[in-house]
Amino acid sequence: MTLTDGPSPLMEFTEVDPEEDCICGGCNARRRARLHAAPVHEGGHAAARSTRRRAAVLVAAVGTAIGGGTAAAAPAPGPTPGGSSTAQPPRTPQGEVSGLYGQDPGARSAAPQPAAQPVTRARIIQRAQAWVDQAVPYGMGRYWSDGYRQDCSGFVSMAWGLGSSQTTWTLPNFAERIDRNDLQPGDALIYNNPANPQAGSHVTIFGGWTDSSRTRYVAYEQTSPGTRKRSTPYAYWNNSGSYLPYRYTGLSGGSNDSTGSTDAFPGAQEFGPGADNGYVTRLGQLLAQRGGARFYTEGPGPRWGEADRRATQAFQLAQGWRGGEADGIPGKDTWDFLVHHKGHDIDAGTPPPSP
Repeated sequence: MTLTDGPSPLMEFTEVDPEEDCICGGCNARRRARLHAAPVHEGGHAAARSTRRRAAVLVAAVGTAIGGGTAAAAPAPGPTPGGSSTAQPPRTPQGEVSGLYGQDPGARSAAPQPAAQPVTRARIIQRAQAWVDQAVPYGMGRYWSDGYRQDCSGFVSMAWGLGSSQTTWTLPNFAERIDRNDLQPGDALIYNNPANPQAGSHVTIFGGWTDSSRTRYVAYEQTSPGTRKRSTPYAYWNNSGSYLPYRYTGLSGGSNDSTGSTDAFPGAQEFGPGADNGYVTRLGQLLAQRGGARFYTEGPGPRWGEADRRATQAFQLAQGWRGGEADGIPGKDTWDFLVHHKGHDIDAGTPPPSP
């Protein structure tokens, strides 16, 4: 708030737009006020006309709390969304924070709580893949059989096991900002469009890099007409420069324990025919970085395939291992060499092992 000099004894304030990535109570309240006040053609609710007065009162109350005086809220246009593309943002409008099956989530002013049952990276990817397998149709006002809202933020809420359907504006309250180079399967990429919070924002689940140059990744997302898993340019097809990477803070034991981490060897049972988890994705990423990208016609993913076996065997052979040590199934030594960048890369001139 800025104080304007003048002869009037009353203080006059100018509204300041909330920071896009700020999660303080003031900025959260302002974003909610703007969301409630948005007209329908800009992504607002049909009941927005009747709630604008309440939104204005909310902004004024925030101004009073922060400025310590009487605030006269003045409308301010939202900033123009950034990004590296002029393409329109995804048409994936999202609903408000809601409990399972659309029930009242309770007091929204209360601090958000992580899921009751902490989850692992593998579990996040399994949840996301389940919606892909079921081809869950997109729907802002609809709820799937597991209780989560069928839009982009409801999808991520489901994958993270939050117990309620959040929005792209509230998901960061359950996460921490990370660097692009720290992205691992189960993390999220969030874009919030201040000019049109409800209809212009989007979020995806990061499933792993598809190439050693880290220019494309496997994205799990809920967008019309339904759940998708596809190779996506980083960070997205449009507004790429405005997507921010986040990590769910409720990962089991944080991001470095033997359950939630992709660095500690998870056990041979996580690999081989029938395996479908985040460790398989991580294996493919590591192999691609060590010369194995040519084995994959599509990017590494959570479902074990022949490309994973052949790339693993090629890496094992590059270390001079033979017999059972080069069977194409990663053991503790193979995993250790990949994670800590030990040994030799796969020679580009070496023919791939026979199928």
